This record gives sequence, C-alpha cells and structure tokens, in this order.
Amino acid sequence: MKYTDEYRDPVTARRLIDKITARATRPIQIMEFCGGHTHAIMRYGIRQTLAPHVRMLSGPGCPVCVTADTDIDYAIALAHLPSVTVATFGDMLRVPGTRASLQQAKADGADVRMVYSALDALEMARQNPARSVVMLGIGFETTAPTIAASLVQAREMGLRNYYVHCMHKLTPPAMRAILDAGEVRVDAVLGPGHVTAITGWRAWEFLPRDYHISCAVSGFEPLDILQAVYLLVDAVETGEAQVANPYARGVDADGNKVAQQLMEQVFQVTAAAWRGMGEIPASGLGLRPEFAAHDARLAFDVPLPEAAPTPQHRACRCGDVLRGVIEPSECPLFGKACTPARPVGPCMVSGEGSCAAHYRYGGTLDG
Repeated sequence: MKYTDEYRDPVTARRLIDKITARATRPIQIMEFCGGHTHAIMRYGIRQTLAPHVRMLSGPGCPVCVTADTDIDYAIALAHLPSVTVATFGDMLRVPGTRASLQQAKADGADVRMVYSALDALEMARQNPARSVVMLGIGFETTAPTIAASLVQAREMGLRNYYVHCMHKLTPPAMRAILDAGEVRVDAVLGPGHVTAITGWRAWEFLPRDYHISCAVSGFEPLDILQAVYLLVDAVETGEAQVANPYARGVDADGNKVAQQLMEQVFQVTAAAWRGMGEIPASGLGLRPEFAAHDARLAFDVPLPEAAPTPQHRACRCGDVLRGVIEPSECPLFGKACTPARPVGPCMVSGEGSCAAHYRYGGTLDG
C-alpha cells in the first residue's frame, strides 16, 4: 500500500536504528510533542529500541488531555441547561472535570451528542431550530479550521442557534512554556506532522533561534520517526540547531494557506488555560467580535459549581506527564486505580494520551 508498507520496512528500520545508536555519543532526550507520535513510538517499540542512547519524552500534544478542568466543568454546566444540546468529539465524553464527565452528565439526563465533525453539529442546529446547539471547539491548529468553517457556514445560513465553546490551543507557545520552565532537559523536539501541515515548518524556527534546539517534523510511520530522530541526533552531535522537514510529502514551509485564512477570519489569539501548565499567554484561540453571536461564553452565563475534586482526582499526575516531568508509570494511580476501563485522568482517557499508550504497549524500558 502506498505510503504505508514502504515506511514500515524492517530492514531500513534496522539500518536507521544502527545509525542513530552509532551517532549518539551521550544520552539525548527528544520530546515528541504529538500524542499520535507517542502512540506510534510505543506501538512499534521505538522508545525501548533506542534506549539508552535516545530517550523519548512525551509532551503536551494531546488536545483533550490539556483541556483544563474549568473548561470541562463549563461544558457540563451548559449541557444541563434546558433546550441546550452539547456536541463533542468522542474522546471528550469520558474526560473528567472536577466532579464528573460529559458522559456522566448524559447519563443524568443532559443532552450530550457525539459527532464526527463540526458540520454534524451545524446540521443538528439546522434541524432543531428550537434548541441551542453548542459545539465544543477542541484541538490544536489541525482541527481549528474545521470549527472555523462551521462558523462561517452558520453565519451564511443565518443560523442563530449554533454556538461554539472555543477551547482551541496553539502548539508553539506550549513548547515555549515547557522550555522556559526548565523542569526537564530537552535536547531536541520531534515536530507534530498534522499540526505542521497546517502551520508550515517555519512555525518551529523559534526553537533553533531562541533556544538553540533542533526540531524535525515527522510523519507517523516507524521510518518517518526514525529518520527524524536520526536528523535530530546528528544535529545535537554537531551543535548546529535547525528545523528539518523529512516529512516533505505532508508538510511544507508555509503550510495550508486556506486553513490559515479561515482561522484568521474567525479566531483571534488569546491566553488559554492548559492542564498542568496553567494559563499560557497567546496560546489559545477565541472568536473574533464578528462571530460573537455564536460564542457560547457570551450567550450562556452559567455559574459553575464549587470545585470539589475527589482524592483520586487530586492524586492524578497527568499534568506532570504532559510536561515530560514524569513517566506515566511514575503516577501512583497508573495501572491500578487508573486504567483505560476506569480512567481517572485525561491522559488515560484519550486515544492520544500518554498514559493510555504506555498502558497499552508497555511503559517501562526494561519490560
């Protein structure tokens, strides 16, 4: 199959692994930003194979995982309003807020619907003019254009009952926040392929310029990742920080201009709250004044209940995992109180969560 089998060739993979381990003269720590990379790295045994020459650190690249408790609590409160339908992607349903999840709210009678696209929510609003439909705008630069497109269509259609609770986040500011915090050593960054297809690889030029750290944008097949890791190891060894783009079949320098224009038309950059990192300036997207009529935050003044997290919720260390400070297995709940069947934290809930990947594929380097 084109673009699959040729990127899983075991002979080529072995050659790349040998080149990486031969080139690394000291342990090198590489943070993969994207949750999709974390799952691929764990699934194909790349993390264990490259150790101890290269240590792969999971970063904050799961948009569901980094959603703050307060945003989830607000979405749940919206869902309990009469004549309000909350539409969301599937991963968000089980993510816990401080008291409950959207799935629990649905079980309690709230109108919560899973959708595959924002356009599904838009159609729901068109067919149900007596109800207010609120789409939860979750995701990084990859999904933000689709939400923007739904808002443009809603305005063109004159729909007055379609709203968005905007929780979109921007990836480069989060990477800056991790590096500025200095909690963990990051020698290089594995750049997210899906995000960078939208932004273009120039979005990561701040890493070599401001931090003297290299970035290599990668796809999600084993050879994609190994090729990018080799380029990063070579850059660390030479001391020449740069942005490399071995994922040229999916990413270019300037990104998707149509998607960028849609985002600029609908959104403005704002501060955003990130799980485990607090509020990061200029790291989120909010609706422009021209789209204020579709802003759920402005349309619904919902008082939030006083937060009362459970003891298990307080013990969850998902925030530390997202910053690369600890491994998932170092959380006291991992694999015990917190499993994919009964997740306590979002890092175990989401299909892109680090804890879910480590649980499924094995989280320790010696087993």
